Amino acid sequence: MPLAVRNMVLPVAFSIALSLSGEAAAEVIATKSYSYFDIRGKTAEELDQELSRRGPTASGSSARHPGATKIRFGGEATYIQDDGRCRVGNVKVTVHTQIILPRWNSRRGASKELSMIWDALSSDIKRHEERHAEIARDQARAMERAIRALPQQRSCEAMQELVSNESARGIEEHDRLQARFDRVEAVNFQKRMLRLLNNRIKGRAGAK
Repeated sequence: MPLAVRNMVLPVAFSIALSLSGEAAAEVIATKSYSYFDIRGKTAEELDQELSRRGPTASGSSARHPGATKIRFGGEATYIQDDGRCRVGNVKVTVHTQIILPRWNSRRGASKELSMIWDALSSDIKRHEERHAEIARDQARAMERAIRALPQQRSCEAMQELVSNESARGIEEHDRLQARFDRVEAVNFQKRMLRLLNNRIKGRAGAK
């Protein structure tokens, strides 16, 4: 059962406020939620079919996936005008991630072998999606630092444009990092699953 995930990303939309004076401050707010889709099956083939039929879709595609992470960025900034110059005041970057995972609801009566395969697969799907969420959180922090470090401008209009360009660049970098992670994961999927299964087999043998 191949693992393929895409992320839905919305652009950062910074709301603007103007202040005559004040100290700069920064904040990153990251939130995370989970949702599940149910699948049924008593064979590996049936579970594979259910994942392909019921799994979440990616933005702009009708293809189904075993799991997904939806990501939404947002933020706001204030600008401080002082002595004919404008600089960034307060910066807040928000990122919300919704992790969508499969839930096998017909496990009772399934073989031990299938249960072991499912445990290995579902744990790998969850690990994969958690990493997508972590990449998004890391990039939100990087965006906050980059915006806070922007140089002063002659006008707050110019400062606002600089912040907008930097946030767009941060989103592009985020998408690049997510795509690179998916490529690496796809290449290593078979080896990773074999390792997980071998570890679970050894764990069961040691427990006897």
